[in-house]
Amino acid sequence: MTLFFTLLFIVAFLYASVGHGGASGYIALMVIYSISPDVIKPTALLLNIFVSSVAFIQFYRGSHFKFKTFLPFALASIPLSFIGGLIVLDGDVYKKILGVVLIIPIVRFLFYKNAAEDDIKPANFPLSLLIGGIIGLLSGMLGIGGGIILSPVLLFLKWTDQKQTAAISALFILVNSLSGLAGQLTKGIYFDANMILYVVVAFAGGLCGAYFGSLKFNQVLLKRILAVVLIIASCKLLFS
Repeated sequence: MTLFFTLLFIVAFLYASVGHGGASGYIALMVIYSISPDVIKPTALLLNIFVSSVAFIQFYRGSHFKFKTFLPFALASIPLSFIGGLIVLDGDVYKKILGVVLIIPIVRFLFYKNAAEDDIKPANFPLSLLIGGIIGLLSGMLGIGGGIILSPVLLFLKWTDQKQTAAISALFILVNSLSGLAGQLTKGIYFDANMILYVVVAFAGGLCGAYFGSLKFNQVLLKRILAVVLIIASCKLLFS
């Protein structure tokens, strides 16, 4: 398990450095280690809560957070994330859907570039509500915070730059993870016996990653590393 916890620290570090809670990375790691889906979903959301909190604080302190852009996404996603958390998917169906969803951050990490400051456009409120609701439902169902889906949408629509995207995604992940976990709690959840150690290791990795990501790192290499991890997990989910 030493290697597992080392990798967990690295995943939390890398994700927090780009403003994410890391659920897709934790899920990828747990899939590779053949951990049960019943344990994966709540574990990923709980770790998300700790790591995304740290990531948000660091990017917020850097003055990158846009509340008006964040608000409609959150208004729609929070209730639907709770509903998604109530939905129990068959193990094989869960793996296939998750495998497809993981392709989204792979594309985001490999191909999306930062928008120029003069290209940024005002967000559309009704469209933000629709997108937030869809992402929230998926987040609750799959045990992710939704930032991996929201980030490429924000960048594609040119509503935010890279660090604004990171700040908004971090808080979006936090509120959706809380809501999704609350939905799962009503159905009963299962945690690994080493859950406290999971949290400590992920929190430490997230703290370091958020600090360096918000202030120091060139993020291109980090995104490519994350993409490789997600490619491995997506292939295992879809083809095994």
